[in-house]
Amino acid sequence: MEQRANFGSKLGIILASAGSAVGLGNVWRFPTEVGANGGAVFILIYIICVLVLGIPLMVAEFVVGRHTHRNTADAYRQLAPRSGWILQGYLGVFTAWFILCYYGVVAGWTLKYLVDALLGRVAAITDSAAYFTTFSSHPWMPIAYMVAVMLMCHFVIVRGVQNGIERYSKLMMPLLLLIIALLVVFSFSMPGSREGMRFLLRPDFSKVSPDVFLSAMGQAFFSLSIAMGCLCTYASYFTDDARLVKTAGSVALIDTTVAIMSGFIIFPAVFSVQGGTPDAGPGLVFITLPTVFQMAFDTVPWLGWFFSVLFYLLLLLAALTSMMSIHEPSTAFLLEHFSLRRHTATCIVTLSAIAVGVLCSLSFGPLADVRPLFGMTFFDFFDFISAKLFLPVGGIIISLFVGWKLPRELVHDEITNHGHLRFRFFALYRFVLRWVAPLAIGLVFLNELGLFK
Repeated sequence: MEQRANFGSKLGIILASAGSAVGLGNVWRFPTEVGANGGAVFILIYIICVLVLGIPLMVAEFVVGRHTHRNTADAYRQLAPRSGWILQGYLGVFTAWFILCYYGVVAGWTLKYLVDALLGRVAAITDSAAYFTTFSSHPWMPIAYMVAVMLMCHFVIVRGVQNGIERYSKLMMPLLLLIIALLVVFSFSMPGSREGMRFLLRPDFSKVSPDVFLSAMGQAFFSLSIAMGCLCTYASYFTDDARLVKTAGSVALIDTTVAIMSGFIIFPAVFSVQGGTPDAGPGLVFITLPTVFQMAFDTVPWLGWFFSVLFYLLLLLAALTSMMSIHEPSTAFLLEHFSLRRHTATCIVTLSAIAVGVLCSLSFGPLADVRPLFGMTFFDFFDFISAKLFLPVGGIIISLFVGWKLPRELVHDEITNHGHLRFRFFALYRFVLRWVAPLAIGLVFLNELGLFK
């Protein structure tokens, strides 16, 4: 087995962990949830959920990973040998791999639109809905783009922790944040953008409902990459002097900032084009925004081209940083558990994800009517079993494991770096892990299954 690596700097730890959390869910899913749940009031509730639920669970995963310095599966095996808790480690590995299989398909779409933007095709789209449907249902073109993105991710992972994940996180995350800042300026310049800003900044508390709370909790949970094995795996590469709570807070801050700024990119533009229909769903990214860029192109051609390229580059970077983090848990598991070389382990994960990704991609085209798995297409099945089942169940197990199973002294020592740091809220932290987090995630779980609808 190869010698185990660590991140080389505290900045690398923060940016790599932030890259794990920042993904298409921030730029795509978050604005969709905001649009469907009342705008500003949803953002307020979301921030509360990140503070109360997201950060404590993130720290819990950091504790498990940093204490053991093992891959996710073997970390639980080391902490709770010969017990049912070790299943959580394997669940984390499988969850990350399941997500990688279909996430690569959507990431491939972002690469396709980036290529179209570079060639000036986005501005020439006359019917963006038909254009997206035609592409996504094509028998081989989406597969080619999915494979290309998978190979980009493979190139980073195969280079290891410091030379791969850390180095490229330090490059991609600052670039991603810079692009977001430029796009916000562009969106604010659109006619009618004030209405979009008002939607994001003026809370309408009449929109508050149990569904909004549950949606905000679910988004906070999924956005931070909890229970995917990513945070635990990355934490296993942390140095012993890394500050777990501070790192979790920094990651949550970056992740939430990206999500909110994505809203400031999308909604002013949406209101300027569609006259105020913020609940257009996932089509906001691949159907609505091409219309925005076309309008900008008709006004100032080079400006429309420039910002369409920036936006889809932003999507691709967000997709890649997340793919890196969901590729690594499976790679680390194969590398360490079976004593494989990193190159071999990475190839196994990449090729298996591509094989299943082909089926997921074809679910939008030739295999659209093939529903062998509980009446769902391959894409829908992998999405459902990972997002609706594995993630919430894994989150509940993590909170119970760290809150109840791990010795109090072990958790305290990890959070305080063996007494070198102060953490005044430790008792409150354990209370949240033992009671608040399992109950909250359980409610989200039941809501996702449709029991409250």
